[in-house]
Amino acid sequence: MFLPRLLPAAACVAALSVTSAFAQPAPAPASSPPTAAPAAPVAIPPQSTPYRPIQPAGDVLATLQASGEFKIFVQAVQATNLATIFKTQPNITVFAPPDSAFASLPADQLAALQKNIPELQKLVTYHLINTHITSAQILGHAATSVPSVANIPVAISGEGGKVTVNGANVLQADVMASNGVIFVIDQVLQPAGAPPAPPPAPAPAAH
Repeated sequence: MFLPRLLPAAACVAALSVTSAFAQPAPAPASSPPTAAPAAPVAIPPQSTPYRPIQPAGDVLATLQASGEFKIFVQAVQATNLATIFKTQPNITVFAPPDSAFASLPADQLAALQKNIPELQKLVTYHLINTHITSAQILGHAATSVPSVANIPVAISGEGGKVTVNGANVLQADVMASNGVIFVIDQVLQPAGAPPAPPPAPAPAAH
Protein backbone atom coordinates (compact mmCIF):
# COMPACT_ATOMS: atom_id res chain seq x y z
CA MET A 1 0.00 0.00 0.00
CA PHE A 2 1.49 3.30 -1.00
CA LEU A 3 -0.13 5.27 1.85
CA PRO A 4 0.22 3.32 5.11
CA ARG A 5 -1.59 5.77 7.41
CA LEU A 6 -4.30 8.39 7.08
CA LEU A 7 -4.67 11.49 9.18
CA PRO A 8 -8.07 12.79 10.37
CA ALA A 9 -9.63 15.01 7.68
CA ALA A 10 -10.23 18.71 8.23
CA ALA A 11 -13.73 20.15 7.97
CA CYS A 12 -13.52 20.82 4.23
CA VAL A 13 -10.07 19.98 2.88
CA ALA A 14 -8.56 16.63 3.83
CA ALA A 15 -4.86 16.31 4.67
CA LEU A 16 -2.80 13.23 3.87
CA SER A 17 -0.13 11.44 5.85
CA VAL A 18 3.10 12.30 4.06
CA THR A 19 5.35 9.32 3.41
CA SER A 20 8.33 8.89 1.13
CA ALA A 21 5.86 8.22 -1.66
CA PHE A 22 4.20 11.57 -1.03
CA ALA A 23 7.14 13.87 -0.59
CA GLN A 24 5.30 17.14 -1.14
CA PRO A 25 3.92 18.89 1.97
CA ALA A 26 0.14 19.20 2.11
CA PRO A 27 -1.08 22.74 1.41
CA ALA A 28 -3.06 24.78 3.88
CA PRO A 29 -6.78 23.92 3.99
CA ALA A 30 -9.05 26.02 1.84
CA SER A 31 -12.07 27.64 3.40
CA SER A 32 -15.48 26.14 2.75
CA PRO A 33 -16.99 27.94 -0.24
CA PRO A 34 -20.43 29.55 0.01
CA THR A 35 -23.29 28.04 -1.89
CA ALA A 36 -24.39 29.56 -5.17
CA ALA A 37 -27.60 29.73 -7.14
CA PRO A 38 -28.15 26.72 -9.40
CA ALA A 39 -26.65 27.13 -12.83
CA ALA A 40 -28.51 26.36 -16.03
CA PRO A 41 -27.96 22.73 -17.03
CA VAL A 42 -25.43 22.07 -19.76
CA ALA A 43 -26.52 19.66 -22.48
CA ILE A 44 -24.25 16.65 -22.86
CA PRO A 45 -23.07 16.41 -26.47
CA PRO A 46 -23.14 13.00 -28.16
CA GLN A 47 -19.84 11.17 -27.83
CA SER A 48 -18.94 10.25 -31.38
CA THR A 49 -15.16 10.46 -31.09
CA PRO A 50 -12.73 8.83 -28.65
CA TYR A 51 -11.18 10.75 -25.79
CA ARG A 52 -8.51 13.19 -26.94
CA PRO A 53 -5.53 13.66 -24.58
CA ILE A 54 -5.31 17.10 -23.04
CA GLN A 55 -2.31 19.36 -22.53
CA PRO A 56 -1.45 21.64 -19.61
CA ALA A 57 -2.79 25.16 -20.17
CA GLY A 58 -2.04 27.01 -16.93
CA ASP A 59 -3.85 26.14 -13.71
CA VAL A 60 -6.09 23.10 -13.23
CA LEU A 61 -9.33 24.86 -14.13
CA ALA A 62 -7.82 26.63 -17.14
CA THR A 63 -6.44 23.31 -18.40
CA LEU A 64 -9.85 21.64 -18.16
CA GLN A 65 -11.54 24.62 -19.83
CA ALA A 66 -9.02 24.72 -22.68
CA SER A 67 -9.68 21.08 -23.54
CA GLY A 68 -13.38 21.57 -24.21
CA GLU A 69 -14.11 18.00 -23.06
CA PHE A 70 -14.98 18.85 -19.46
CA LYS A 71 -17.90 21.28 -19.85
CA ILE A 72 -20.12 19.55 -17.27
CA PHE A 73 -17.38 19.21 -14.66
CA VAL A 74 -16.18 22.80 -15.16
CA GLN A 75 -19.74 24.09 -14.86
CA ALA A 76 -20.14 22.13 -11.61
CA VAL A 77 -16.91 23.65 -10.25
CA GLN A 78 -18.13 27.15 -11.07
CA ALA A 79 -21.70 26.60 -9.83
CA THR A 80 -20.39 25.53 -6.41
CA ASN A 81 -17.97 28.47 -6.05
CA LEU A 82 -14.95 26.16 -6.14
CA ALA A 83 -13.25 27.84 -9.08
CA THR A 84 -10.74 29.68 -6.90
CA ILE A 85 -9.60 26.43 -5.30
CA PHE A 86 -9.13 24.77 -8.71
CA LYS A 87 -7.17 27.80 -9.93
CA THR A 88 -5.01 28.76 -6.95
CA GLN A 89 -4.83 25.99 -4.33
CA PRO A 90 -1.31 24.52 -4.70
CA ASN A 91 -0.36 20.85 -5.02
CA ILE A 92 -3.84 19.46 -5.60
CA THR A 93 -4.79 16.30 -7.47
CA VAL A 94 -8.01 16.24 -9.51
CA PHE A 95 -9.74 13.17 -10.91
CA ALA A 96 -11.56 14.79 -13.82
CA PRO A 97 -14.44 13.03 -15.62
CA PRO A 98 -14.99 14.29 -19.20
CA ASP A 99 -18.44 14.91 -20.65
CA SER A 100 -18.50 11.33 -21.96
CA ALA A 101 -18.40 10.08 -18.36
CA PHE A 102 -21.33 12.29 -17.37
CA ALA A 103 -23.22 10.96 -20.40
CA SER A 104 -23.32 7.55 -18.72
CA LEU A 105 -25.24 8.92 -15.72
CA PRO A 106 -29.04 8.64 -15.69
CA ALA A 107 -30.45 11.90 -17.03
CA ASP A 108 -32.62 12.43 -13.96
CA GLN A 109 -29.61 12.03 -11.64
CA LEU A 110 -27.62 14.68 -13.48
CA ALA A 111 -30.59 17.06 -13.58
CA ALA A 112 -31.17 16.58 -9.84
CA LEU A 113 -27.50 17.26 -9.08
CA GLN A 114 -27.51 20.48 -11.09
CA LYS A 115 -30.41 21.74 -8.94
CA ASN A 116 -28.93 20.64 -5.60
CA ILE A 117 -25.84 22.76 -4.94
CA PRO A 118 -24.79 21.07 -1.64
CA GLU A 119 -24.87 17.62 -3.28
CA LEU A 120 -23.14 18.96 -6.38
CA GLN A 121 -20.42 20.45 -4.19
CA LYS A 122 -19.97 17.09 -2.47
CA LEU A 123 -19.64 15.42 -5.86
CA VAL A 124 -17.05 17.93 -7.11
CA THR A 125 -14.93 17.84 -3.95
CA TYR A 126 -15.03 14.03 -4.01
CA HIS A 127 -12.90 14.31 -7.17
CA LEU A 128 -10.33 16.53 -5.42
CA ILE A 129 -7.37 15.46 -3.26
CA ASN A 130 -5.45 18.00 -1.22
CA THR A 131 -1.99 16.74 -2.07
CA HIS A 132 0.10 16.16 -5.20
CA ILE A 133 0.02 12.56 -6.47
CA THR A 134 1.58 11.09 -9.62
CA SER A 135 1.10 7.72 -11.29
CA ALA A 136 4.67 6.77 -10.40
CA GLN A 137 3.67 6.88 -6.72
CA ILE A 138 0.65 4.64 -7.35
CA LEU A 139 1.71 1.99 -9.88
CA GLY A 140 2.57 -1.34 -8.31
CA HIS A 141 0.67 -0.64 -5.09
CA ALA A 142 -2.53 -2.21 -3.84
CA ALA A 143 -5.73 -0.20 -3.51
CA THR A 144 -5.42 2.42 -0.78
CA SER A 145 -8.09 4.64 0.74
CA VAL A 146 -7.15 8.31 0.43
CA PRO A 147 -9.26 11.14 1.90
CA SER A 148 -10.84 13.52 -0.58
CA VAL A 149 -11.75 17.15 0.04
CA ALA A 150 -15.33 15.94 0.53
CA ASN A 151 -14.02 14.13 3.63
CA ILE A 152 -14.97 10.82 1.99
CA PRO A 153 -12.21 8.41 0.92
CA VAL A 154 -11.44 7.28 -2.60
CA ALA A 155 -9.68 3.99 -3.36
CA ILE A 156 -6.64 4.49 -5.57
CA SER A 157 -5.03 1.37 -7.01
CA GLY A 158 -1.90 0.79 -9.08
CA GLU A 159 -2.25 -2.96 -9.47
CA GLY A 160 -1.97 -4.73 -12.81
CA GLY A 161 0.12 -1.99 -14.38
CA LYS A 162 -2.73 0.54 -14.47
CA VAL A 163 -4.19 3.22 -12.22
CA THR A 164 -7.83 3.08 -11.13
CA VAL A 165 -9.87 5.26 -8.80
CA ASN A 166 -12.87 3.52 -7.18
CA GLY A 167 -12.62 1.11 -10.10
CA ALA A 168 -12.78 3.91 -12.70
CA ASN A 169 -10.07 3.66 -15.34
CA VAL A 170 -7.59 6.48 -15.80
CA LEU A 171 -7.70 7.60 -19.43
CA GLN A 172 -4.78 10.01 -18.99
CA ALA A 173 -2.50 10.47 -16.00
CA ASP A 174 -0.06 13.13 -14.85
CA VAL A 175 -1.38 16.19 -16.67
CA MET A 176 0.79 18.73 -14.87
CA ALA A 177 -1.05 22.03 -14.41
CA SER A 178 0.61 24.98 -12.70
CA ASN A 179 -1.01 24.25 -9.33
CA GLY A 180 -1.56 20.49 -9.43
CA VAL A 181 -1.99 17.30 -11.40
CA ILE A 182 -4.99 16.00 -13.34
CA PHE A 183 -5.99 12.37 -13.85
CA VAL A 184 -8.70 11.98 -16.49
CA ILE A 185 -11.09 9.15 -15.50
CA ASP A 186 -13.80 7.36 -17.47
CA GLN A 187 -16.49 7.48 -14.77
CA VAL A 188 -18.03 10.04 -12.44
CA LEU A 189 -17.04 9.14 -8.87
CA GLN A 190 -20.08 8.69 -6.61
CA PRO A 191 -19.72 9.65 -2.93
CA ALA A 192 -22.57 7.27 -2.08
CA GLY A 193 -20.49 4.39 -3.40
CA ALA A 194 -17.29 5.37 -1.60
CA PRO A 195 -15.08 2.62 -0.18
CA PRO A 196 -15.22 2.26 3.60
CA ALA A 197 -12.74 4.29 5.59
CA PRO A 198 -9.94 2.25 7.21
CA PRO A 199 -10.39 1.52 10.91
CA PRO A 200 -8.60 3.90 13.30
CA ALA A 201 -5.24 2.81 14.62
CA PRO A 202 -5.41 1.31 18.13
CA ALA A 203 -4.47 3.62 20.97
CA PRO A 204 -1.11 2.91 22.59
CA ALA A 205 -1.31 0.84 25.76
CA ALA A 206 -1.03 2.79 28.99
CA HIS A 207 2.00 2.12 31.12
